[in-house]
Amino acid sequence: MVTTVDHHSAAAVAAPASNIKIKVEFTGGLEILFDNVPKHTVNLPDKSSNGKPATAGDLISWLVENLIKDPRKELFVLDGGIRPGILVLINDADWELENEDKYELKDGDNILFVSTLHGG
Repeated sequence: MVTTVDHHSAAAVAAPASNIKIKVEFTGGLEILFDNVPKHTVNLPDKSSNGKPATAGDLISWLVENLIKDPRKELFVLDGGIRPGILVLINDADWELENEDKYELKDGDNILFVSTLHGG
């Protein structure tokens, strides 16, 4: 199952905002936090609230505020960043190679979040 979610910014009154479509996937158990839906297509404004290009950090904040269904948000983010033990891939590359949360999103990007933590 794939869900599509639109985000409209009220701040975009002066100039029409362009949106970018991002594919987001959660695996390794993270999908439980997102109503057991592993794949999502998210439409975000191409600019963040400060007028700069939208970043992976903006996407993460948006996911926490709008898409995460489980009240245990700390299983995804901790101290404002992605929780240790979660691998993030941007277009199949480790996000550490892509400037992590400062990566400027582009239309059609694929962002994959993989939990590497296992109980047992």
